[in-house]
Amino acid sequence: MGISYVEFEDEAGILRRYRKHVNGRGLVATTAKVDPTAFVDPTAYVDPGAEVQRGAQIGPRAWIESEAIVAERAVVGVNARVGRHAVVGRSAVLGPYVTLGAGAKVHNAARVPRETVVADGDEYRASTKDLRRLGLAA
Repeated sequence: MGISYVEFEDEAGILRRYRKHVNGRGLVATTAKVDPTAFVDPTAYVDPGAEVQRGAQIGPRAWIESEAIVAERAVVGVNARVGRHAVVGRSAVLGPYVTLGAGAKVHNAARVPRETVVADGDEYRASTKDLRRLGLAA
């Protein structure tokens, strides 16, 4: 099976090219960096300049915007949106319908509940319970 591309015109009229990711067949911009061990659902998008690291999971209809980072083993839930320049830390979990604003940061191991909105530039920290779950707190 050859590489297949899909092209979209964005709001500014710029033509963007996406390819299907090897693990999950989600659409990944040709300038995005997605590790082959990451899973990108077939209905998910990873925009130009974004990075999805090893073992991360991008769920159905999720959207990773330009220059965002989804770190190792992080999970982005159904219909979640990671804004421009936002960062999802290692082993963090975004529940369904979560929205991270531009430049927002979710700390390592944090679990963001469904339908939470993290405003532009804000941080969401891991609770003690989140850290214990991963053996990172006493």
